[in-house]
Amino acid sequence: MNLFRNFKSVTKTCYGRGSFDKLGEILEPQRSANKQFMVFVVDDYFADKEDFRKRIPARSEDEIHFISSLKEPSTTQIDALRDDVLARRGLPAGIIGIGGGTVMDIAKATSLMFTNEGSSVQYQGLNLIKKPGIYHCGVPTISGTGAEVSMTAVLTGPVKKLGLKCDWTVLDQIVLDPDLIATVPQDQWFYTGMDTYIHSVEAITGTKKNTFAEAYSEKALELCREVFLKRDRKDPKSDEFLMVASYMGGLSLTYSEVGVCHALSYGLGKVLEIHHCLANCIAFDKLEDVYGDNVQEFKGMVKHNNIHIPQGLAKGWSEETISAMAEVAYNLPHMWDHAFGPEWEKVLDRERIKGWYRRM
Repeated sequence: MNLFRNFKSVTKTCYGRGSFDKLGEILEPQRSANKQFMVFVVDDYFADKEDFRKRIPARSEDEIHFISSLKEPSTTQIDALRDDVLARRGLPAGIIGIGGGTVMDIAKATSLMFTNEGSSVQYQGLNLIKKPGIYHCGVPTISGTGAEVSMTAVLTGPVKKLGLKCDWTVLDQIVLDPDLIATVPQDQWFYTGMDTYIHSVEAITGTKKNTFAEAYSEKALELCREVFLKRDRKDPKSDEFLMVASYMGGLSLTYSEVGVCHALSYGLGKVLEIHHCLANCIAFDKLEDVYGDNVQEFKGMVKHNNIHIPQGLAKGWSEETISAMAEVAYNLPHMWDHAFGPEWEKVLDRERIKGWYRRM
Protein backbone atom coordinates (compact mmCIF):
# COMPACT_ATOMS: atom_id res chain seq x y z
CA MET A 1 0.00 0.00 0.00
CA ASN A 2 1.08 3.62 -0.52
CA LEU A 3 1.72 4.89 3.00
CA PHE A 4 4.03 7.84 3.47
CA ARG A 5 5.62 8.23 6.88
CA ASN A 6 8.91 9.86 7.70
CA PHE A 7 9.51 9.00 11.33
CA LYS A 8 12.57 9.50 13.48
CA SER A 9 14.34 6.57 15.13
CA VAL A 10 16.24 6.47 18.44
CA THR A 11 19.45 8.44 17.87
CA LYS A 12 21.83 6.10 19.71
CA THR A 13 21.43 2.51 20.90
CA CYS A 14 23.75 0.66 23.26
CA TYR A 15 23.14 -3.11 23.60
CA GLY A 16 24.85 -5.85 25.58
CA ARG A 17 25.21 -7.42 29.00
CA GLY A 18 26.80 -4.98 31.43
CA SER A 19 26.09 -1.96 29.22
CA PHE A 20 24.20 -0.25 32.07
CA ASP A 21 27.57 0.41 33.71
CA LYS A 22 28.48 2.59 30.71
CA LEU A 23 25.57 4.96 31.36
CA GLY A 24 27.70 7.55 33.17
CA GLU A 25 30.12 7.68 30.25
CA ILE A 26 27.19 7.97 27.81
CA LEU A 27 25.64 10.89 29.71
CA GLU A 28 28.87 12.85 30.18
CA PRO A 29 28.74 14.83 26.88
CA GLN A 30 25.17 15.94 27.65
CA ARG A 31 25.84 17.47 31.07
CA SER A 32 26.85 20.95 29.91
CA ALA A 33 23.34 21.85 28.73
CA ASN A 34 20.92 24.17 30.56
CA LYS A 35 21.40 24.09 34.37
CA GLN A 36 23.86 21.18 34.13
CA PHE A 37 22.03 18.59 36.21
CA MET A 38 20.31 15.35 35.31
CA VAL A 39 16.95 14.04 36.50
CA PHE A 40 16.70 10.26 36.91
CA VAL A 41 13.21 8.77 37.11
CA VAL A 42 13.51 5.20 38.37
CA ASP A 43 10.96 2.46 39.06
CA ASP A 44 10.46 2.38 42.82
CA TYR A 45 11.04 -1.38 42.74
CA PHE A 46 14.71 -0.39 42.97
CA ALA A 47 14.31 2.09 45.85
CA ASP A 48 15.51 -0.44 48.44
CA LYS A 49 17.91 -2.30 46.13
CA GLU A 50 21.16 -0.78 47.42
CA ASP A 51 23.43 -2.59 44.97
CA PHE A 52 21.42 -1.30 42.02
CA ARG A 53 21.16 2.23 43.39
CA LYS A 54 24.94 2.44 43.64
CA ARG A 55 25.17 1.65 39.92
CA ILE A 56 22.99 4.64 38.91
CA PRO A 57 25.55 7.24 37.74
CA ALA A 58 23.93 10.19 39.53
CA ARG A 59 26.20 12.99 40.70
CA SER A 60 25.63 15.15 43.78
CA GLU A 61 23.89 17.83 41.72
CA ASP A 62 21.52 15.33 40.06
CA GLU A 63 18.07 14.25 41.23
CA ILE A 64 16.68 10.72 41.53
CA HIS A 65 12.90 10.34 41.65
CA PHE A 66 11.64 6.85 42.48
CA ILE A 67 8.24 6.44 40.83
CA SER A 68 5.63 3.71 41.24
CA SER A 69 4.66 1.86 38.08
CA LEU A 70 1.51 0.38 39.62
CA LYS A 71 -0.49 3.09 37.89
CA GLU A 72 0.19 4.21 34.36
CA PRO A 73 1.45 7.75 33.67
CA SER A 74 -1.08 10.56 33.94
CA THR A 75 -1.11 14.10 32.62
CA THR A 76 -1.40 15.35 36.22
CA GLN A 77 1.72 13.42 37.23
CA ILE A 78 3.78 14.76 34.31
CA ASP A 79 2.71 18.36 34.88
CA ALA A 80 3.49 18.13 38.61
CA LEU A 81 6.97 16.65 38.07
CA ARG A 82 7.82 19.31 35.48
CA ASP A 83 6.52 22.18 37.63
CA ASP A 84 8.35 20.95 40.74
CA VAL A 85 11.76 20.62 39.08
CA LEU A 86 11.53 23.90 37.15
CA ALA A 87 10.45 25.84 40.24
CA ARG A 88 13.29 24.50 42.40
CA ARG A 89 16.17 24.04 39.96
CA GLY A 90 15.39 25.39 36.51
CA LEU A 91 15.79 23.47 33.25
CA PRO A 92 17.75 20.19 33.55
CA ALA A 93 20.37 19.04 31.08
CA GLY A 94 18.46 15.81 30.57
CA ILE A 95 16.11 13.19 31.98
CA ILE A 96 16.77 9.44 32.19
CA GLY A 97 14.03 6.83 32.63
CA ILE A 98 15.13 3.57 34.25
CA GLY A 99 12.31 1.03 34.42
CA GLY A 100 9.52 -0.35 32.26
CA GLY A 101 7.27 1.32 29.71
CA THR A 102 5.58 3.43 32.38
CA VAL A 103 8.83 4.99 33.58
CA MET A 104 10.24 5.47 30.08
CA ASP A 105 7.00 7.15 28.99
CA ILE A 106 7.27 9.46 32.02
CA ALA A 107 10.80 10.41 30.94
CA LYS A 108 9.68 10.99 27.34
CA ALA A 109 6.64 13.05 28.27
CA THR A 110 8.42 15.12 30.93
CA SER A 111 11.26 15.86 28.53
CA LEU A 112 8.75 17.46 26.18
CA MET A 113 6.82 19.28 28.89
CA PHE A 114 9.98 20.91 30.26
CA THR A 115 10.03 23.04 27.10
CA ASN A 116 6.33 23.28 26.18
CA GLU A 117 4.01 25.55 28.15
CA GLY A 118 0.72 24.60 29.76
CA SER A 119 -0.66 21.20 30.64
CA SER A 120 0.27 17.97 28.89
CA VAL A 121 -3.49 17.47 28.36
CA GLN A 122 -3.42 19.90 25.43
CA TYR A 123 -0.70 17.86 23.69
CA GLN A 124 -2.42 14.44 23.76
CA GLY A 125 -2.50 13.49 20.08
CA LEU A 126 -0.33 13.50 16.96
CA ASN A 127 2.20 16.29 16.32
CA LEU A 128 0.72 18.78 18.80
CA ILE A 129 4.02 19.46 20.61
CA LYS A 130 5.43 22.87 19.63
CA LYS A 131 9.11 22.61 20.66
CA PRO A 132 11.67 19.80 21.06
CA GLY A 133 12.20 18.61 24.61
CA ILE A 134 15.42 18.23 26.58
CA TYR A 135 17.81 15.28 26.16
CA HIS A 136 16.10 12.04 27.22
CA CYS A 137 17.46 8.54 27.67
CA GLY A 138 15.72 5.22 28.39
CA VAL A 139 17.02 2.14 30.19
CA PRO A 140 14.45 -0.70 30.16
CA THR A 141 14.48 -3.02 33.18
CA ILE A 142 11.58 -5.08 31.80
CA SER A 143 10.94 -5.82 28.14
CA GLY A 144 7.86 -5.88 25.96
CA THR A 145 6.15 -2.53 25.61
CA GLY A 146 8.48 -1.19 22.93
CA ALA A 147 8.43 2.18 24.74
CA GLU A 148 12.19 2.33 24.29
CA VAL A 149 11.78 2.89 20.53
CA SER A 150 8.25 4.28 20.09
CA MET A 151 7.37 7.86 19.21
CA THR A 152 4.57 7.88 21.77
CA ALA A 153 4.40 8.62 25.49
CA VAL A 154 0.99 7.28 26.51
CA LEU A 155 -0.76 9.35 29.20
CA THR A 156 -4.10 9.02 30.95
CA GLY A 157 -5.79 12.39 31.05
CA PRO A 158 -9.06 13.65 32.51
CA VAL A 159 -10.95 12.80 29.32
CA LYS A 160 -8.90 10.30 27.33
CA LYS A 161 -5.96 7.92 27.39
CA LEU A 162 -3.77 9.00 24.49
CA GLY A 163 -0.11 9.60 23.79
CA LEU A 164 2.04 12.63 23.18
CA LYS A 165 3.11 11.50 19.73
CA CYS A 166 5.70 13.22 17.55
CA ASP A 167 9.29 12.87 16.33
CA TRP A 168 10.56 14.68 19.43
CA THR A 169 9.05 12.03 21.72
CA VAL A 170 11.57 9.47 20.48
CA LEU A 171 14.41 8.88 22.93
CA ASP A 172 17.84 10.30 22.16
CA GLN A 173 19.58 7.28 23.71
CA ILE A 174 18.63 3.80 24.88
CA VAL A 175 20.72 1.34 26.86
CA LEU A 176 19.63 -2.28 26.40
CA ASP A 177 21.20 -4.50 29.04
CA PRO A 178 19.64 -8.01 29.22
CA ASP A 179 21.03 -8.45 32.75
CA LEU A 180 18.54 -5.87 34.01
CA ILE A 181 15.44 -7.95 33.20
CA ALA A 182 16.61 -11.19 34.83
CA THR A 183 14.84 -10.53 38.16
CA VAL A 184 11.41 -9.53 36.80
CA PRO A 185 8.63 -11.55 38.56
CA GLN A 186 7.24 -14.33 36.35
CA ASP A 187 3.71 -12.97 35.81
CA GLN A 188 4.90 -9.45 35.06
CA TRP A 189 7.63 -10.80 32.75
CA PHE A 190 4.92 -12.65 30.80
CA TYR A 191 2.29 -9.88 30.68
CA THR A 192 4.83 -7.31 29.50
CA GLY A 193 6.43 -9.69 27.02
CA MET A 194 3.00 -10.36 25.55
CA ASP A 195 2.68 -6.67 24.67
CA THR A 196 5.39 -7.30 22.07
CA TYR A 197 3.65 -10.43 20.80
CA ILE A 198 0.24 -8.74 20.60
CA HIS A 199 1.24 -5.50 18.93
CA SER A 200 3.42 -7.44 16.48
CA VAL A 201 0.36 -9.52 15.55
CA GLU A 202 -1.77 -6.38 15.24
CA ALA A 203 0.85 -4.57 13.14
CA ILE A 204 0.71 -7.17 10.37
CA THR A 205 -2.99 -8.11 10.45
CA GLY A 206 -4.48 -4.72 9.59
CA THR A 207 -4.91 -2.45 6.59
CA LYS A 208 -1.70 -0.49 7.20
CA LYS A 209 0.60 -3.52 7.15
CA ASN A 210 3.56 -3.35 4.80
CA THR A 211 6.91 -5.00 4.16
CA PHE A 212 8.80 -2.73 6.56
CA ALA A 213 6.45 -3.48 9.47
CA GLU A 214 6.26 -7.17 8.55
CA ALA A 215 10.04 -7.59 8.67
CA TYR A 216 10.23 -6.34 12.25
CA SER A 217 7.00 -8.01 13.39
CA GLU A 218 7.89 -11.42 12.03
CA LYS A 219 11.29 -11.41 13.72
CA ALA A 220 9.73 -10.20 16.97
CA LEU A 221 7.15 -13.02 16.80
CA GLU A 222 9.87 -15.57 16.06
CA LEU A 223 11.81 -14.43 19.15
CA CYS A 224 8.64 -14.47 21.27
CA ARG A 225 8.00 -18.08 20.27
CA GLU A 226 11.54 -18.97 21.32
CA VAL A 227 11.10 -17.28 24.70
CA PHE A 228 7.53 -18.26 25.57
CA LEU A 229 7.14 -21.67 23.91
CA LYS A 230 10.57 -23.29 23.52
CA ARG A 231 12.92 -22.07 26.24
CA ASP A 232 13.01 -22.11 30.01
CA ARG A 233 12.82 -18.73 31.72
CA LYS A 234 16.18 -19.46 33.39
CA ASP A 235 17.91 -19.77 30.02
CA PRO A 236 20.10 -16.61 29.74
CA LYS A 237 19.28 -16.38 26.05
CA SER A 238 15.62 -15.80 26.94
CA ASP A 239 16.34 -12.33 28.31
CA GLU A 240 18.44 -11.43 25.27
CA PHE A 241 15.77 -12.64 22.86
CA LEU A 242 12.97 -10.84 24.72
CA MET A 243 14.85 -7.54 24.89
CA VAL A 244 15.48 -7.62 21.13
CA ALA A 245 11.89 -8.75 20.45
CA SER A 246 10.63 -5.72 22.39
CA TYR A 247 12.87 -3.42 20.34
CA MET A 248 11.75 -4.93 17.03
CA GLY A 249 8.10 -5.11 18.04
CA GLY A 250 8.21 -1.42 18.89
CA LEU A 251 9.74 -0.62 15.49
CA SER A 252 7.04 -2.64 13.73
CA LEU A 253 4.54 -0.02 14.87
CA THR A 254 6.56 2.82 13.36
CA TYR A 255 5.20 1.94 9.94
CA SER A 256 1.97 0.30 11.01
CA GLU A 257 -0.53 0.56 13.87
CA VAL A 258 -2.16 -1.38 16.70
CA GLY A 259 -5.71 -2.68 16.46
CA VAL A 260 -8.69 -4.18 18.27
CA CYS A 261 -6.86 -5.51 21.32
CA HIS A 262 -5.11 -2.25 22.11
CA ALA A 263 -8.31 -0.25 21.67
CA LEU A 264 -10.08 -2.51 24.17
CA SER A 265 -7.05 -2.33 26.46
CA TYR A 266 -7.22 1.47 26.52
CA GLY A 267 -10.82 1.20 27.77
CA LEU A 268 -9.79 -1.20 30.54
CA GLY A 269 -6.92 1.10 31.49
CA LYS A 270 -8.82 4.39 31.46
CA VAL A 271 -11.97 3.21 33.30
CA LEU A 272 -10.71 0.40 35.56
CA GLU A 273 -7.01 1.36 35.81
CA ILE A 274 -5.94 -2.14 34.76
CA HIS A 275 -2.28 -1.99 33.77
CA HIS A 276 -1.79 -1.90 30.01
CA CYS A 277 0.08 -5.18 29.56
CA LEU A 278 -2.31 -7.19 31.73
CA ALA A 279 -5.28 -5.49 30.03
CA ASN A 280 -3.88 -6.58 26.66
CA CYS A 281 -3.71 -10.18 27.84
CA ILE A 282 -7.27 -10.09 29.23
CA ALA A 283 -8.57 -8.72 25.92
CA PHE A 284 -6.48 -10.80 23.50
CA ASP A 285 -7.54 -14.00 25.27
CA LYS A 286 -11.11 -13.35 24.04
CA LEU A 287 -10.41 -12.18 20.47
CA GLU A 288 -10.22 -15.44 18.55
CA ASP A 289 -12.84 -14.12 16.12
CA VAL A 290 -10.39 -11.33 15.20
CA TYR A 291 -6.91 -12.86 15.54
CA GLY A 292 -7.65 -16.56 15.08
CA ASP A 293 -4.62 -18.85 15.34
CA ASN A 294 -2.59 -16.19 17.11
CA VAL A 295 -5.00 -16.31 20.05
CA GLN A 296 -4.63 -20.09 20.17
CA GLU A 297 -0.84 -19.65 20.16
CA PHE A 298 -1.18 -17.07 22.95
CA LYS A 299 -3.18 -19.56 25.02
CA GLY A 300 -0.40 -22.10 24.47
CA MET A 301 2.14 -19.60 25.79
CA VAL A 302 -0.05 -18.98 28.85
CA LYS A 303 -0.19 -22.71 29.54
CA HIS A 304 3.50 -23.34 28.86
CA ASN A 305 4.53 -20.68 31.37
CA ASN A 306 1.83 -21.49 33.93
CA ILE A 307 0.44 -17.94 33.88
CA HIS A 308 -2.95 -16.84 35.22
CA ILE A 309 -5.07 -14.62 32.98
CA PRO A 310 -8.04 -13.24 34.98
CA GLN A 311 -11.38 -14.66 33.85
CA GLY A 312 -15.02 -13.79 34.49
CA LEU A 313 -14.33 -10.14 35.19
CA ALA A 314 -17.36 -8.89 33.25
CA LYS A 315 -19.72 -10.49 35.79
CA GLY A 316 -18.77 -7.71 38.18
CA TRP A 317 -19.06 -4.86 35.68
CA SER A 318 -22.16 -2.69 35.49
CA GLU A 319 -23.63 -1.68 32.13
CA GLU A 320 -22.46 1.84 32.94
CA THR A 321 -18.86 0.59 33.29
CA ILE A 322 -19.02 -1.40 30.07
CA SER A 323 -20.49 1.58 28.22
CA ALA A 324 -17.76 3.87 29.56
CA MET A 325 -15.03 1.47 28.39
CA ALA A 326 -16.69 1.09 24.99
CA GLU A 327 -16.77 4.88 24.61
CA VAL A 328 -13.03 5.14 25.31
CA ALA A 329 -12.29 2.35 22.83
CA TYR A 330 -14.63 3.70 20.13
CA ASN A 331 -12.89 7.06 20.16
CA LEU A 332 -9.62 5.62 18.82
CA PRO A 333 -10.36 5.85 15.08
CA HIS A 334 -6.73 5.31 13.99
CA MET A 335 -6.79 1.83 15.59
CA TRP A 336 -10.15 0.88 14.06
CA ASP A 337 -9.04 2.22 10.68
CA HIS A 338 -6.07 -0.14 10.82
CA ALA A 339 -8.19 -3.08 12.00
CA PHE A 340 -11.11 -2.71 9.58
CA GLY A 341 -10.22 -0.05 7.00
CA PRO A 342 -11.31 3.56 6.45
CA GLU A 343 -14.99 2.57 6.42
CA TRP A 344 -14.69 0.88 9.83
CA GLU A 345 -17.84 2.59 11.12
CA LYS A 346 -19.89 0.38 8.76
CA VAL A 347 -18.74 -2.80 10.55
CA LEU A 348 -18.16 -1.53 14.07
CA ASP A 349 -20.39 0.19 16.58
CA ARG A 350 -20.39 0.57 20.34
CA GLU A 351 -22.58 -2.53 20.79
CA ARG A 352 -20.02 -4.77 19.10
CA ILE A 353 -17.32 -3.32 21.35
CA LYS A 354 -19.48 -3.93 24.42
CA GLY A 355 -19.87 -7.54 23.27
CA TRP A 356 -16.10 -8.03 23.40
CA TYR A 357 -15.97 -6.58 26.92
CA ARG A 358 -18.78 -8.88 28.09
CA ARG A 359 -16.66 -11.93 27.16
CA MET A 360 -13.89 -10.94 29.55
